[in-house]
Amino acid sequence: MAELRHFARLLRSKNAGPFQLTIDVMMGTARDFQHVVDSGAINERVIGKLLGVDPRDVRIFRYEPAFAIKVTVPRRLGVGDPQDNDLFGGQLFGPLAELFVPDLPGA
Repeated sequence: MAELRHFARLLRSKNAGPFQLTIDVMMGTARDFQHVVDSGAINERVIGKLLGVDPRDVRIFRYEPAFAIKVTVPRRLGVGDPQDNDLFGGQLFGPLAELFVPDLPGA
């Protein structure tokens, strides 16, 4: 078992408009991409819990040609809210970096 940050070549977050956040998880190899996908570690329930959003509002897109997974969630606070501590959403990927990706049988 390893943390997602060990599989991802790029892990970043950014605003997708004033009320949405998108997180890009890009693996460096097809093998790492398939391992993360097959493990089921990135799913709506887990993302909802990590980011404090309703799992029904989590959208996950997998794009195999780029070895990428994109996660889109609503921001808890709109951009520019006085209590928003990350105006650009650039630091909000943090909890995913430490997400454990289980080993696969036979891997």
